[in-house]
Amino acid sequence: MLVGVPKEIKPSEFRVGLTPEAVREYVAAGHSVIVQTGAGLGIDKDDDIYRRAGAEVVGTAAEVFARADMVVKVKEPQPGEWVQLREGQILFTYLHLAPDPDQAKGLMASGVSAIAYETVTGPGGGLPLLAPMSEVAGRLAIEAGAQALRASNGGRGTLMGGVPGVLPARVVVLGGGVVGTQAARMAVGLGASVEIFDRSLPRLRQLDEMFQGRAITRFSTAGTIEQAVAQADVVIGAVLIPGASAPHLVTRAMLPDMKNRAVLVDVAIDQGGCFETSHPTTHENPTYEVDGIIHYCVANMPGAVPLTSSYALNNATLPFGLALANKGLKACEDDPHLALGLNVHQGRIANAAVAESLGFS
Repeated sequence: MLVGVPKEIKPSEFRVGLTPEAVREYVAAGHSVIVQTGAGLGIDKDDDIYRRAGAEVVGTAAEVFARADMVVKVKEPQPGEWVQLREGQILFTYLHLAPDPDQAKGLMASGVSAIAYETVTGPGGGLPLLAPMSEVAGRLAIEAGAQALRASNGGRGTLMGGVPGVLPARVVVLGGGVVGTQAARMAVGLGASVEIFDRSLPRLRQLDEMFQGRAITRFSTAGTIEQAVAQADVVIGAVLIPGASAPHLVTRAMLPDMKNRAVLVDVAIDQGGCFETSHPTTHENPTYEVDGIIHYCVANMPGAVPLTSSYALNNATLPFGLALANKGLKACEDDPHLALGLNVHQGRIANAAVAESLGFS
């Protein structure tokens, strides 16, 4: 199979779909790889490194889309990209279609078979291709919250860990999954006072055992969230419903009761956000203010650390990508976990949760 890697064009997105090491694996398996010139510069890998790995370097994204049997990316295709996709082609990337009906319609019109990293499941029921970026985003969320808390950035002027004699920041983490766990670890490590909310009692028990009293676990209800958010300095939105839009756990009506210039960090923004007042931002302009509350809603947080993120992502996606290259869409027939990643096929939405969120059949 001919596998193509275009350069990412979403603003401030420096990751790459295949690292040179991953290219070598595809070539060793008997496949050909074409890479757009400059695609790896964000991870300090120039065209010559890709050539030595066995790839052919081509001048434009248009050539990649025109020639490749399978296109491997990081972020969802932008409007100028989805119009270049075609029937019979496989797209393997993050899609996050639930809050993006325009992209869904564009992919359906193209005829491409689009497999989304974020809905591929694992044997234990997890999301193995989403997990590495969730780990990165969870850790970055606390860094972002700490930065936004600084008075020079418009925040309350609170140090995350406090100092002897002065209380640390109060951090509320909504969601005890991969993002929430990593965010809590970072916040605890900085000395913050941390509360983690989840609706799964088994998960809360796991978190309680994991943190050994260094973080408080709380069952998530509208009332407990409202109470905690009102006292928080930083709230991390880390809720995920696979394939579906995130629920709004913090409403605009709750903002006036929060501390002035407290910070909301919405890691769920790719799935529509879990704060009612969230809208996507960029690394160049990461924050905005609503009712005296600072919002950080960067939609591609791991793109800020592309070297770490690209390698973590490729470590997870490589076995699935090779299966697709070896077998084509038959790989989805052979692997029910990969089959759940198929979001668009033959002009239709192929994932039930995504279809329901979009209001499509």
